[in-house]
Amino acid sequence: MPQYRFVTPHRTGKWYPQLQIAQRYACDIGAGFMDERTGRFIAYVDTRLEIGADSPCANEAWPKEAEAA
Repeated sequence: MPQYRFVTPHRTGKWYPQLQIAQRYACDIGAGFMDERTGRFIAYVDTRLEIGADSPCANEAWPKEAEAA
């Protein structure tokens, strides 16, 4: 089962088991917002969605300094 997180040029979100949860918390790192009128997630410019494997090693593939941001 994949995991999801949003990444901006300056911040990296946590891994979440469902895309909807990752979208809900994306506003905390400034990655986007939920449009209340349409219910769709709107990502800001330069925001990336990363999809990782559900394993203990999923976070080890990324540089440590990116996770600390």
